[in-house]
Amino acid sequence: MKELLYVVKPNNLNESEIAKILLENKNIKFVSLMGVDIGGNATDEKIPVEIFLDDPKNFLKNGIQTDGSSVELNEIATLNDAKVDLLPDSNVNWYIDYNYDYIDESTGLPVGTLKMPAFLFHNGEKVCSRGILEKAVNNFRKSITELFKEYPHMINNIGINSVEDIENIMLTAATELELWVKTPEDKADYEKLYVSQSLKEQYWKRTHGVIRTALEKTLRVLQMMGVEPEMGHKEVGGINSSVSIDGNIKHAMEQLEIDWKFSNPIQAADNELIIREVVEDIFALHGLKVNFKAKPLYGVAGNGEHTHVGVSVKLADGSIQNLFSPKVMDKDYMSEIGYGALMGVLRNYEVLNPIVTSSNDAFNRLVPGFEAPVCIVTSLGHSYNTPSRNRSILIGLIRDMNNPLATRFELRAPNPLSNTYLVLAGLYQVMLHGITAVAKSKLTIKELEKELSKDVGEDGLYLDKNRAYRDENDVFEHYTEEERNKRYSTPPATVYENIKNLELYSHKLESLSQGDVFMEKIINSFKVGILERWCKELTYRIIENNTEIIRECKKNHTPDNMDALDELHWNNIESLKKYLMKNTMTKKALFAQIKEALENEDYETASNLQLEMNAKMKEIQDRYIHYKKNLY
Repeated sequence: MKELLYVVKPNNLNESEIAKILLENKNIKFVSLMGVDIGGNATDEKIPVEIFLDDPKNFLKNGIQTDGSSVELNEIATLNDAKVDLLPDSNVNWYIDYNYDYIDESTGLPVGTLKMPAFLFHNGEKVCSRGILEKAVNNFRKSITELFKEYPHMINNIGINSVEDIENIMLTAATELELWVKTPEDKADYEKLYVSQSLKEQYWKRTHGVIRTALEKTLRVLQMMGVEPEMGHKEVGGINSSVSIDGNIKHAMEQLEIDWKFSNPIQAADNELIIREVVEDIFALHGLKVNFKAKPLYGVAGNGEHTHVGVSVKLADGSIQNLFSPKVMDKDYMSEIGYGALMGVLRNYEVLNPIVTSSNDAFNRLVPGFEAPVCIVTSLGHSYNTPSRNRSILIGLIRDMNNPLATRFELRAPNPLSNTYLVLAGLYQVMLHGITAVAKSKLTIKELEKELSKDVGEDGLYLDKNRAYRDENDVFEHYTEEERNKRYSTPPATVYENIKNLELYSHKLESLSQGDVFMEKIINSFKVGILERWCKELTYRIIENNTEIIRECKKNHTPDNMDALDELHWNNIESLKKYLMKNTMTKKALFAQIKEALENEDYETASNLQLEMNAKMKEIQDRYIHYKKNLY
């Protein structure tokens, strides 16, 4: 592993340096441009190194061409205007992706591909997720500088005398990657997983066997890539592995988490894509299958990807100052800038949420009881000098009393398959919207704390009157569902309901569109792609998977080994099976009704029927578990 090159830093990204690197590392046989479309899909094409070396200057300047069929740019790269250019980004790290199953004969090393993060251009304009994030970052830096010039009290109150003292505005981001890992073909025992999770038998416990080896190798590779992993550990989900007679792991099903150091937003999002690939490759080498889905297993903890964002400045004297931290850490929770940023997220979350939570799988995770956020609410802490972590809220304030530079926000709703580029772009846009409103209001820190802590029905200068936004309680234990909905608004329950909020709360779209970051055509392309994916997944994957689950629910008792209770249980199950999937001459089953609604583009009906289907599927699976428990 020490002989392998893993990363090429931005200072080495001119044509002569890259050519030199490729000539010195003969096992790197391909180059690839990694563009990320609006759907979050990353491109990967194998271009022989020899083609790049023929004219590296031209390749770096002009990249390669493709068409709209290769990427998700709905209603942008159309049938009659489909040309899309991929141009490499020389301002970030480039990574080498190794095929550990393919060893180069001349060097004895794995064959590698130099992956170049890239932008997608259509008619000369960046139209990709990376481009949108770049525009958001630039817009935030420019706008906040202008804001500080117009409202100097925003920086004066945290000890910065003048905007002229600011040398650089630094945006930072990081994500936490959760994943399920298992031996192939193993099926989940949901009850064992649920009990293990409830007893916290796995969380932060010692890994062992092949999972330990794969995790440790992954962390070592990430270190050599310069990603700077901070830790890898077991998460809450999983059951103890069993060992075969020869001492090898026979059955493994565990949940893990890997964390790494923060970076600038674009680098952080790039890192995440690369890290997912490294995790998959290393674990596959050890015969393990990795799953990054938000809710891969029914009834147990899903995979989250808590996303951290912060803003600091480098001053002319070389010092670094966090813009979210108050001047005196034990006198206030945040600065005016921090309050503005947090309120911007909370006030505009209805239009940010479709970006964060854009799939059926994501909604499967966002249910009460699994430490997954459902309500638009924050927590600051029980007192100024006692930071706390409330795991029931949407976005939390992270503070370290001894380190003001660590102050940041943690958004808990994303999952490993969220489009991190768009999530970060949206976060910085809505934070800027809130900071601007706070600057213009000229409210003091204490007045802003009161605004954020207001109750339902109390007027707010920026926040909605009929909402509460802060709570230090466990919102799932302290309130009923009805009370939560009244305090924090009713959360969307399906992809369609979430997309619909872009229309219901269209007045909040200005928070995303400011600076022409999320332009109308970008929002429209995103909506079209998400809606299309929702329809196809519901029709061809979810209903089909549910059909297979129902067919697995088979009658297991006979007249010789049954009780009347068994017959009652089975009759209830049989009734549910017919209601869900059995059409008759006079009535269509629920599955057929959903498909019909989607074909007719009656999305409202399809969404409502999907919720009914989800409830019925949960009921039939629970009933079948109880039924089997009572049999010999």
